[in-house]
Amino acid sequence: MLGAIAGDIIGSPYEGNPIKTEDFPLFQPRSSFTDDTVMTVAIAHAILGDGDYAASMKRFGRCYPNAGYGANFFHWIFEPDVRPYNSWGNGSAMRVSPVGFAFDDEETVLREARRSAEVSHNHPEGIKGAQAAALAVFLARRGESKEAIRQEISRRFGYNLNRTLEQIRPTYHFDPSCQGTVPEAIIAFLESRDYEDAVRKAVSLGGDSDTLACITGGIAHAYYKELPAEIVQRVRAMLPPDLLEVVDRFYERFGW
Repeated sequence: MLGAIAGDIIGSPYEGNPIKTEDFPLFQPRSSFTDDTVMTVAIAHAILGDGDYAASMKRFGRCYPNAGYGANFFHWIFEPDVRPYNSWGNGSAMRVSPVGFAFDDEETVLREARRSAEVSHNHPEGIKGAQAAALAVFLARRGESKEAIRQEISRRFGYNLNRTLEQIRPTYHFDPSCQGTVPEAIIAFLESRDYEDAVRKAVSLGGDSDTLACITGGIAHAYYKELPAEIVQRVRAMLPPDLLEVVDRFYERFGW
């Protein structure tokens, strides 16, 4: 799942400061992990433990209250009860990559993606976005071709994945919804040559850059298998010990 976290960090300086080019420094002084990383680690922590996604997200969210959550999710973190708020936001999709890395059949991946989403994002689009992102990671990890991934995600979820980045980029803008983020993130992966190229393409769309790159980065990691050593080193150096400990335990158990 380090590919998703790296995408979040690489995209972080451009959230609210969009760019429309693939030519930018991967890391700069303003690069940092955001809520995308915190919640991705929380999902991994739940998978490693008792499977209580909500409790894990609340625990890590309270440890990192300034990571950049949306207002509704921020309130959800600090509520004593688990009360989903019918969200279709892309938060359900940006955190879900560990599900695609951890489970070994489509039915389980789709079920766990739903479970991870619906504790907060129980709108049908929120659930759909999480399931599509997790399934794309699973299919990539299993070695399916890009065309097979395109066809299966389109068939199951109705996303239009036949557009090109050149068609999308000129008019694309910040979109916090699953339906306006997940297809574009998948297309960035489908057009990529390698992991770094995938993340650069996601950021270059000029939208919710850290989340786009987080989703794309997770799929690209599953597909290309290896991350550039320099990216791994830079990302690991930016993570605090408690987050890194979960990342390492997840890798030891699942190999990702």
